Amino acid sequence: MQTLPSPAERAATFTMEDWRSGYRSQPQEFDYWIEDIEGTLPTALNGTLFRNGPGLLDIHGYAIRHPFDGDGMVSSIAFQNGRAYYRNRFVRTEGYVAEQAAKQPLYRGVFGTQKPGGWWNNLFDLRLKNIANTHVIYWGGKLLALWEAAEPHRLDPHSLDTLGLDDLEGVLKPGDAFAAHPRLDPGGAHTGQQPRLVTFSLKAGLSSTITLLEFDPQGQLLSRHGHTIPGFAFLHDFAITPHYAIFFQNPVSFNPFGFLLGLKGAAECIQFNPKQTTRILLIPRNGKGTVITVDAPPSFVFHHANAFEENGQVVIDSIAYPEFPALDEGMSYETVDFSKVPSGQLWRFRVDVEAQTVVAADTIIERCCEFPTLHPDHMGQPYRYLYIGAAHQPQGNAPLQALVKRDLQTGAEQFWSAAPRGFMGEPIFVPRPEGTAEDDGWVLCLIYNAARQCSDLVVLDAQRIDEGAIARLKLKHHVPYGLHGSFVPQYFGPAV
Repeated sequence: MQTLPSPAERAATFTMEDWRSGYRSQPQEFDYWIEDIEGTLPTALNGTLFRNGPGLLDIHGYAIRHPFDGDGMVSSIAFQNGRAYYRNRFVRTEGYVAEQAAKQPLYRGVFGTQKPGGWWNNLFDLRLKNIANTHVIYWGGKLLALWEAAEPHRLDPHSLDTLGLDDLEGVLKPGDAFAAHPRLDPGGAHTGQQPRLVTFSLKAGLSSTITLLEFDPQGQLLSRHGHTIPGFAFLHDFAITPHYAIFFQNPVSFNPFGFLLGLKGAAECIQFNPKQTTRILLIPRNGKGTVITVDAPPSFVFHHANAFEENGQVVIDSIAYPEFPALDEGMSYETVDFSKVPSGQLWRFRVDVEAQTVVAADTIIERCCEFPTLHPDHMGQPYRYLYIGAAHQPQGNAPLQALVKRDLQTGAEQFWSAAPRGFMGEPIFVPRPEGTAEDDGWVLCLIYNAARQCSDLVVLDAQRIDEGAIARLKLKHHVPYGLHGSFVPQYFGPAV
């Protein structure tokens, strides 16, 4: 069941000027108690929210071509006893330190940023800067800033100071890729296992190798096994069930010549082929047996919401695009025409494991949406409630300005919007301590407020998001649009 938009929802719009203003660099680093709060911050909300994303959209005045090429800046908001403390720090990667000292770009970006000097100065320069800008997780006593093409950087969870590259107790060799989208398997009585961090690394080429890794709560490696699949693979995210790690091999190819010749970034050399099928790969998590490969309708998937096993089927909920959402040749992200860029929708794929075929592929949410989140105890398990960032208007592509709560059993939706002047990124679901209902908790949304030219952290009651914010924490500055983050119950702020 799709809910109809309200008159206010239909009337509100956004301006490109407001949206673009959230993409200003934030070179400053802050430490302060958040004192400007509307509403009441729940005293039961204790722990730390970590967020990662590009903090610099230029390098000493030299504009980057795509935000995904920006240097990683990690923010933390620590909650305790109804108070909140904000801190941010840039990840001191080797490239960030070198470029800040040189006061100019020294590296090319994966998504199209080139060094000054034209193609000749970029010709055959295949070095990549580990920008550590995609995700941040706390596992095994370590806070790790992730970028999927190289090793993670370890940070101090209290100060966010960079401690250096981390090889995960010798698991990674120098230069090894480590995915920016790990999944936390909650374990529990229904699986008979303790919680696990499940992740992967990818070596892509004419054939591609996926290496699956699982770690225990102390950060020790439990298992590692590799699987080679035919063809080029672009894999940003994956999903898990108790028995499978699930990947979507998008129908794309890679022509490296533009990158080699200094004309394009590596990601700009990806070409979508609508005549090819999407391949769904089910890799046994125990490393035994063969990889099950199933053809699905052509689409492009960055992110998955969740997956679970049900009556001999594997069910996967994913954000599917009709094609690779790339910018047109020569277009900057600041001048993007949203009407010409494909939008993502939430799809549900059902795979019959024995027959090795997709038996259904249905749209769950038609509205443009991205960045799904759910109760962490239901990761890899059947679940009822999903929360996801969405466009304000029910049709067409646009920036994310709203939050949708979807009841996957009844089809009912709740809707909250920050439009016309608020823009959001990935929401984070935080369970209420001692809560028993799947939707008992809060949803945290870091919103860019164009009216203030600053960012707000909005706290919503996860059971009643349509009633609006129960607390709005007004930061003293803006945080550029980010990528991914996580919440942990440990408090990493100063003494209250």
